[in-house]
Amino acid sequence: MKNCFIAKLFTLSIILSGLSVQAEEKFRVCADPLNPPYSTKDQTGYENKIAQLFADQLGQELEYYWFPQRIGFIRNTLKSEIEGTDQYKCDVVMGVPSRFDFAKTTKPYFHSTYTLVIAKGRGWDDITSASQLASLPLLRQEKLKIAMFDRGPGTAWLQKIGLLDQGIPYQSMTGDDENNVAMQIEKDLKAGKIDMVILWGPLSSYITSQSPEGSYTVIPMQSTPDIKFDFSMSMAVRYGDNERKAMLEKLIEQNSDKITAILESYHIPLLPIPQSRQHKDDDD
Repeated sequence: MKNCFIAKLFTLSIILSGLSVQAEEKFRVCADPLNPPYSTKDQTGYENKIAQLFADQLGQELEYYWFPQRIGFIRNTLKSEIEGTDQYKCDVVMGVPSRFDFAKTTKPYFHSTYTLVIAKGRGWDDITSASQLASLPLLRQEKLKIAMFDRGPGTAWLQKIGLLDQGIPYQSMTGDDENNVAMQIEKDLKAGKIDMVILWGPLSSYITSQSPEGSYTVIPMQSTPDIKFDFSMSMAVRYGDNERKAMLEKLIEQNSDKITAILESYHIPLLPIPQSRQHKDDDD
């Protein structure tokens, strides 16, 4: 009975602490205007859809501060004040890794994995497991055209299995104002510049959605003790903005089924959120 009473008090404290946040007129989000499938200026990304869901439930107007997803994104958005005021340019980032150092993160709202995406009809249709690439005959290895990024677990994995020399280099952050990484990779796959790529689940889902069904083989990458491929994703607020964090976590909990439906509509490979990551301890 005592525990039940304490739980009710805790829930009430979260609701009351969020009143000042909910009383605001706008749900202010920092986002990249050209970053499918996450966010776009015409609001067709899955992060746009989740942001609109939250704004509607709060009875607030959804407002964006647009800035390219590059190095310094958080510094130039979430932590950047509007000149001549004490107000920040935005209050929420809809998608960051749960173990993110540059802002305070909510509990995760989904968990996904990197996948190996292989264009069909290029001589690789027999590949059904990523591990097969490690045991290819030398002549086949030399024919590989696989994208390799300047950072990320895919590159670490290629190095581990001895295929780094077969990688075709790409930048994780291109600086291109016409294509994000997924858009460029999708174009290069279609053009035959590359035949395969190891990409984060949402990005690989975007690529496969741009071609007729069955154009690609998609193989989930399996984490090992030395290379991790699956990660949890959260939302982010400024350090110290505990009321907004509590509000977002309440919305995440109340809308878990709707959030999952949105993610599934984008064909994002979803995995169960590990129990140990359901909550992240406050460090303020």
